Amino acid sequence: MSTTPRISLLVSTYNWPQALACVLEAIRHQTQHPLEVIVADDGSGDDTRTLLAQQARTFPVPLHHVWHPDAGFRAAAIRNRGIAQAQGEYIVQIDGDILLHPAALAAHARFAQRGSFVQGSRALLSAERTQSLLAGEAAEVGRRVATLGPWSRGVHGMLNAWYAPALSRWVRGSRDTVHRIRGCHIAFWRDDILRVNGYDESYEGWGREDSDLTLRLGHAGLMRRNLKFSAVAFHLWHPAAARDALDRNTHALETARLEQRVRARRGIAEHALHIAHVAPSSLSQSDAP
Repeated sequence: MSTTPRISLLVSTYNWPQALACVLEAIRHQTQHPLEVIVADDGSGDDTRTLLAQQARTFPVPLHHVWHPDAGFRAAAIRNRGIAQAQGEYIVQIDGDILLHPAALAAHARFAQRGSFVQGSRALLSAERTQSLLAGEAAEVGRRVATLGPWSRGVHGMLNAWYAPALSRWVRGSRDTVHRIRGCHIAFWRDDILRVNGYDESYEGWGREDSDLTLRLGHAGLMRRNLKFSAVAFHLWHPAAARDALDRNTHALETARLEQRVRARRGIAEHALHIAHVAPSSLSQSDAP
């Protein structure tokens, strides 16, 4: 296998096409494009479907839309559907409100290392800076993201906004596979995800599905590595999600920890028909029954 992996970029979204348009524009401006982009859609309406159909006509790589009906927060399930169809051996996963610095995917390709998964970082954008980006021309987003930095107005978390790739190799950070895990910017080898049966789809409602995944990756012997200063990402502001399921999901996470669980109870094997690689197309649509 090449030392530079083929990257499938997985983008999670739900009913925010304005943000998704900006995210896709930032992806267009990457210095190294992924093999494909898979939009894992947790039940958005027709506006998102229309946006993706329009984007696919000129997008620089195959753009896939993986969708299931809206039945509440089911990020684990839709991410599994996307990963099952991915053709790249390495998955970089972001949320549909994460704007990537132009060099972010090139940094992920350099940093990828067998026997590990990667936690990326992100700087937070203020409500005002977010509104400014969303209100402008989408085609300008890539250029504007490239100019953001630690001292830019409306950027919070200056260390996470600092592009200094020479420092990336010296960052250690937490080795705990759960502490400060953020599924909004994370990367892993596809075969490692299949080995632990992907995300556990019994996690429904916001919270802990990403921590459960990385906990089980650790139980499978994988090391956490932290990528800072080169795969810079900016998180658009939005109101906090409802956390009604957080206590239940936290209890499930603690159970998985006590049991030293490796494989998801209900995971990517549920999508076995799609685990074989699929042929790329300008836009593929996958709907759950």
